[in-house]
Parts: sequence; C-alpha cells; structure tokens
Amino acid sequence: MDLHPFIEKFRRRFGEVEALLSSPDAFANAQKGQELTREHSRLNNLVADGDLWVRTGREIAENRELLLAESPDSEMGQMATEDLQRLASVLEKVTLRLLDGIAPPSPTDSRNSVVEIRAAAGGAEAALFAADLCRMYTRYAETRGWKVETLDASTSDLGGLKEVVLLISGQDVFKRLKHESGVHRVQRVPATEAQGRIHTSTATVAVLPEAQEVDVEIKTEDLDISVCRAGGHGGQGVNTTDSAVRIVHKPSGLEVRCQDERSQHKNKAKAMMVLRSRLLERKLAEEAEKMARERRGQVGTGDRSEKIRTYNFPQNRVTDHRIEVTLYNLSAFVEGDLDPILDPLIGREVQERLALVQT
Repeated sequence: MDLHPFIEKFRRRFGEVEALLSSPDAFANAQKGQELTREHSRLNNLVADGDLWVRTGREIAENRELLLAESPDSEMGQMATEDLQRLASVLEKVTLRLLDGIAPPSPTDSRNSVVEIRAAAGGAEAALFAADLCRMYTRYAETRGWKVETLDASTSDLGGLKEVVLLISGQDVFKRLKHESGVHRVQRVPATEAQGRIHTSTATVAVLPEAQEVDVEIKTEDLDISVCRAGGHGGQGVNTTDSAVRIVHKPSGLEVRCQDERSQHKNKAKAMMVLRSRLLERKLAEEAEKMARERRGQVGTGDRSEKIRTYNFPQNRVTDHRIEVTLYNLSAFVEGDLDPILDPLIGREVQERLALVQT
C-alpha cells in the first residue's frame, strides 16, 4: 500500500492545526483547545512516522541493490542481510502506526480511562491477583508518563484487593487499554497453599473512557446521593468525617462510591465522573452491538464473560486467547511490559477499521 498520499495529508493538516493553535482565540473554548492540542500531538507523531517510513523504504531499496551486487556470503552481503532484517521490523511497526492514523479513530481513543478491577472466582487468591493487576497497570502507566489516581478501593484480609477503581490520565490511554476489558485468569501456587498445588483464579477488568458532561444526560431527580465515613487506611482523616460519597443512578441501577479524597465535594465530583463513564460505556456498547448486527458481526465488542488472557506463573507464560499470542516472559509482563500483547491487539483493531472503510 502506497502511504505517500496519506503522509502528505498528515503534513498539510499538521500545518493547519499549528496555525489554528497560534490564533489568539485558540483556547476561547477550552474543550476545543484541548481537542486541537491532542490532534497536534497525534499529527506530529504521524508526520515523524511518515518521514521514518520514507527513509526506511529508501534504506531497504539500497540494501537490496547491494545484495544484487555482492555475494550473500561476503562481509558486505552479510551486513546488508542483517540490515534488511532490522529495517523490515522497523517498517512493519511504523506502517502499523500510519495505518492506525489513516483508519477513522474512535472518538474516545484519546480520552483518559476509568479502570475497574474486581476479584472474581478464587477467594483470597483472586483478591491477591486483582492487586497484582492493579500494580501491573500502574507500572505500565508509569512507563508511558501517565497519571494514576485511586478513586475507590476495598482491601482483603491478606493484602489483596476485592475491587479497585483507578483514573488513568494521559495521551491515548483508552486507545491502549480498552482491550484489557474482560476476564483475566491466573494459574499459580498461592502463598496459602501448603501442598504446593496450582490453583486457578480470576479477576475482571473493565476499562471505561472518561465521559464528559455532553456525552450523557444525567437528571438530578434520577440520583440517590448519600454520604458516609470513609473506611480503610488513610490517616487521621479516616472515620472522622462524612466524606465518602455513594451515588445510585436509579434508572440504570448503577452504583458508584468514592472515598479517595477527604473533601466530600471532591469525592462527589469524582463519583459523578465514574458514573458518567459507566453510562457512556453502556451507551457505546449498545451502539457497537447494533452496528455489529447490521454488519453481520464484522465488528466485535468483546464479551466480558469470556476469558481473554491466562497468566501461568509456573511456566512464566502469558497467553492472550483473542489473538493466540503466547509469551514466555510473564515476570516482565506483570511488571508493566504490556506492549508485546497490546500492540498486536491494537493492530488487529486497525485492520478491522480499515476493512470497514474499504467496504
């Protein structure tokens, strides 16, 4: 596929956005200004990738010409072969990033995300695994320069997490984490297992795009808001003031609780943000399901009742069942090295979006 026309299109639009941002009234509308800033950052990366794609293609052509003139067994021939292997890998990755820029992106891809992790089957071990997943996503966020806030958490007796709600802020958070929604399965020997038997436990992960007030309409009369004293570890302020906030959205039955802040006002604002995100996710899922039916299943939304990934500690193995990718570096993966699986998942989505554009 010739990407030159698209690269030039990115370059032209990049110039247009730069001109818009230099205008004195660029941020007269704060939301519009933020959208332009995000687009500028995205296009800047695409223009840089376009230059790399052109340069890499040129170097591949030069090395192929060298191989025609030199024996593959000669020193120059071997160097050219090695360079071709390296350049082919670079070209594959940069092409995927450019195709991602060409395919119409989801309007929520650039948003921050609410990540909800809950222990499922497996009792105490499931709660420990949920804590491991929380740590894994926090480490991954750190590697990408994202900010992580804990909105709510419920701990177990052994130091695990029954459930935790995180707000992760940064560039393209939802784009990179949305495929994490689903059932995660762990196979390992629990610390409480005296006979060394391997147990299987699960935890669920839900990744929701941070919703804006314009995305969903929430009527005041549809809310049941109550306050109570925060619980858990948190210093002298815990259990002394009614700062924790619980909101029930009566039409949907959704319930949200936030106790991270000592300020009741801040907890209410964060709880409303989580509620909006859950309602937006429900709305988007319904729209995606309708589109999938209309397109005869070309687009899948992902059933959260199905196991999406297995973490096998005795074999140091992690397997993603959706793309049939298995890695034998689980120890690095749980420390936040998620890209070897996230990149193929994003690549699959890009190909699906391109297929829809071409139909």
